[in-house]
Amino acid sequence: MIALVPPDPLLKIGEVATASGLPVKTIRYYEEIGLLTPTVERSHGGYRLFTERVLHRLSFIKRAQSLGLSLNEIHQILQIRDRGHIPCDEIKSHLEAKVRAIDEQILALETLQGELKHILSDWQDQPSKDLLSQTICPNLLT
Repeated sequence: MIALVPPDPLLKIGEVATASGLPVKTIRYYEEIGLLTPTVERSHGGYRLFTERVLHRLSFIKRAQSLGLSLNEIHQILQIRDRGHIPCDEIKSHLEAKVRAIDEQILALETLQGELKHILSDWQDQPSKDLLSQTICPNLLT
């Protein structure tokens, strides 16, 4: 006798929203842009039905977004996974790029901080009337 494996239970979008902590609207959007493609089916009535794998996928999406990855980057990573490959190298590449971008932002912010401190150190609460007639705020002249 051959034992039949029961199919994975299908979840309605409300159940997915509750289990994932994401709004229904967000789940619909992710499905529309193709992030949930292999985990969603349509009922005869057109309702979205999800396999339980969608919860792992949504968890990954949330985590990747929290690390600064865009939905486009996440989509690229998920496509690699959907082709049966492990996307860890791709993820590492994106994260390294994020670190480089953060380093550049930190440098830009440190430069701005130095400029602001310089302006404040030379601040004049009562600038001369000559300067006031030539500009909006003499303290911000270059």
